[in-house]
Amino acid sequence: MPNKPTITLPWILAGYDIFSREGPKGLKVETLARAVQKNKSSFYHLFADVEVFTEMLLEYHLERGGIIAAQARLCRTMVPDMLYLLLEVKQDILFNRQLRIHRDIPEFRMCFEKANGQVVEAFLSLWAEALNLGDKTYLAQIILNLTIENFYLRVTAETLTYDWLTTYLHEIQFMVQEIVKNRKAA
Repeated sequence: MPNKPTITLPWILAGYDIFSREGPKGLKVETLARAVQKNKSSFYHLFADVEVFTEMLLEYHLERGGIIAAQARLCRTMVPDMLYLLLEVKQDILFNRQLRIHRDIPEFRMCFEKANGQVVEAFLSLWAEALNLGDKTYLAQIILNLTIENFYLRVTAETLTYDWLTTYLHEIQFMVQEIVKNRKAA
């Protein structure tokens, strides 16, 4: 007899995909059952209700955040290493985006902050280097916080491409260069 995680994994993966595209409103038992080709009673047998299922999705996302953070620590450069990693974890980014959009729900806000925090910590030094801020990680952190807010406002499943990420990074780099240049001139 398979253990429970093996039984629940197809449901979690389907829910993760649906949530990343549609947010919490997309988590309907009928939709999930159709996605895993099971009946609705299977869902209720495994999860009791959508609230329990959503908690499991959030736990899964935090696990994914840890995995992504570990992968980010292996990146040597922002371009192309980190950008390729971001493309590999596109679904996770879109899930995180939904958490950010629905951050008025305390559990979503906490999950976003924890998952995002793990990844940010893992690649902050690469970020500082990409912005030519050297050892000014405090400044890089401030810029990254602002960038993350803007990133999640702009990113979509369609725009999340290598070209878009490269252009976006160049915009941030240019902005930082202009600020530094203007500060030196003042």
